[in-house]
Amino acid sequence: MEASLWKQCLDHLEGELSEQQLNTWIRPLHAIEQHDELRLLAPNRFVQDWVKDHFIVRINQVVTSLFADAPPRVVLEVGSVAAPPVNDISLPTLRPGTVGDVRTKNGHNSVQGSTLNPIFNFDTFVEGKSNQLARAASIQVAENPGGAYNPLFIYG
Repeated sequence: MEASLWKQCLDHLEGELSEQQLNTWIRPLHAIEQHDELRLLAPNRFVQDWVKDHFIVRINQVVTSLFADAPPRVVLEVGSVAAPPVNDISLPTLRPGTVGDVRTKNGHNSVQGSTLNPIFNFDTFVEGKSNQLARAASIQVAENPGGAYNPLFIYG
């Protein structure tokens, strides 16, 4: 079985770029390969702009070198590969800013009169590689207010 186009590009770029450059800018890109197009999805606008300014020309050269005739067009955009739908989670349908009688894990009611959306909680939070540390710190703050990570400031 022939390796995917993006895998072949990564193999070429591994010999040219430092490990730090690969891990920071190239490996976070998700590739969608179609017959006449290679779509590279950057996780955010900053990565997209950096790759566009520093690496897209070389990526195009590698793709062109892999095809004798009619190389696929390389498109760089912000996005992510869609995750499979989760059918076993049913979320309440509340408008942002509404308050419901939502109980936290320790049985306490949510703050009445708050404009926080009660469906945004740790039970419905989607954890990924990019937010594991922030989630862990947030759970520590929620379980031990005023103790660990005081104050907690998350920027991103």
